[in-house]
Amino acid sequence: MAKNVTPYKDSAKGKKEQVTTMFDAISGEYDGLNRVISFGIDVKWRKRVVAILKERKPKTILDIATGTGDLAINLVNTGADKIVGLDISTGMLSVGKKKVVQKHLQETVEMVVGDSENLQFEDASFDAVTVAFGVRNFEHLEIGLQEIHRVLKPGGTLVVLETSVPTKTPFKQGYAFYTKYILPGIGKIFSKDRSAYQYLSDSASVFPHGMEFNNILKKIGFIGMENRPQTFGVASIYIATK
Repeated sequence: MAKNVTPYKDSAKGKKEQVTTMFDAISGEYDGLNRVISFGIDVKWRKRVVAILKERKPKTILDIATGTGDLAINLVNTGADKIVGLDISTGMLSVGKKKVVQKHLQETVEMVVGDSENLQFEDASFDAVTVAFGVRNFEHLEIGLQEIHRVLKPGGTLVVLETSVPTKTPFKQGYAFYTKYILPGIGKIFSKDRSAYQYLSDSASVFPHGMEFNNILKKIGFIGMENRPQTFGVASIYIATK
């Protein structure tokens, strides 16, 4: 079970409310800082998610925790007829909506406000669901995954891109140093919300990854789980089927 790490340790609000506040606060700077923090490698990881789904030819895709819409926009390359990007942060969505308009993708990509743990869609609505760097922000991980399972069509695909912790030396030690000292430091220098990047570091370090996450997916009812570590294990792509 994932530890309940929150952005603002002194706040009486729940994790969901805190995460919403945090992403609203950093929405304008998120894309730029994200590129810096990940050295731009996250762009490559998202392309791999797209490539996985392109082989499965989904017609409808739900991108949960879509943020500023990078993955939802990239998913157009799968050939899907309809892509819904959902996020709880209106600040992040406003940035994403501008991107969609700039790229003239309004007919294919729709950006909507929604709660990953209480999705507003009917059962079996989507051929595929994606989540990039979002499942660790769920207040109740299993509830969010159950909702994903519910809205997927039988045979539908879930693809999750999430941070993980390297297990091999020296990458394990290097990752620990980077996430403990460098990442929060970058956030403190460049971000309006100093707590945000400490949270992103802390939440990544305690999130269940690898076989532990696959076991949770199995418990929910998914089958055919696959874990593909990325870049020395600092991230993983999980694939599962309903």
